[in-house]
Amino acid sequence: MGKKLKLISQTPLRYGILTAAAFIYASGISLFLDPHNVVPGGVTGIAMILSRFLPMKTGTLLLLLNIPILLLGFYKFGGKFLVSTIYTTLAVSFFTDLTSGYASLTESELMASVIGNILIAVSLGVVFKCGATTGGMDIVVKILRLKYPHMKTGSLYLAVDLVIVGTAGLVFWNIDAASYAFIGILVMSYVFDLILYGKDEAKMIYIISGKSKEIAKRVLDEISIGITFLNGRGAYSGKTTDVILCVVRKNLSPKVEEIVKETDPDAFLIICGATEIYGEGYKDILAQKV
Repeated sequence: MGKKLKLISQTPLRYGILTAAAFIYASGISLFLDPHNVVPGGVTGIAMILSRFLPMKTGTLLLLLNIPILLLGFYKFGGKFLVSTIYTTLAVSFFTDLTSGYASLTESELMASVIGNILIAVSLGVVFKCGATTGGMDIVVKILRLKYPHMKTGSLYLAVDLVIVGTAGLVFWNIDAASYAFIGILVMSYVFDLILYGKDEAKMIYIISGKSKEIAKRVLDEISIGITFLNGRGAYSGKTTDVILCVVRKNLSPKVEEIVKETDPDAFLIICGATEIYGEGYKDILAQKV
């Protein structure tokens, strides 16, 4: 993972990836969302709304709206962050205007919303992994992440986008387009988090049993996952015991349960969801969190 991040940070490759991501983002807007009045949220959504009332294209308005936000980004993150973000913002604006003359690639508003938002989510995920943003709400969300690090990036986007999409529904007075836009941003939030955090959802399992060593041996032999023994002591009995702690992929969780039931039917089993796991077999703990 560390090698991948180092590779992406190399300037020629990095800017090549940012250029491709900017084109994908612009295609999602001009070839799917904009022709159907389906607002994606964020500054892009605001630019789309304003383009209906001002004699300027969406891409041009997107650039103009980004200027004060880019200044805020410079204040918070410094010049190195700003250079790649300005480049990506200019590229998105350029490609958006360049592709705006083409007709939508689908006649279905629903398909336009889903495909357009998937393209935007993929683009945003790649751009964030390269240590940049596409400007606009990306910078606002990145700033919010500094204050609320426990919140996932996609969830913050969802909160901001719901407000903008709701506003667009009132402006266009098109219930169908607004409904499809809501569906689209839900899809975008999911895909975006999937790209940024990966599908590493797992189960964290605590096992309290008088046969902890037998259970641990079977889990190690049959599943080959890491196990940690915690020191436990019953508050009522005062007896000490080994508590097994292990983290497994969701598809392996039933196998652990089966081993526990077969080895000790009286064991106490606690299973919790784990969505962010760092360490061997999961994410690199040294990687920058976006």
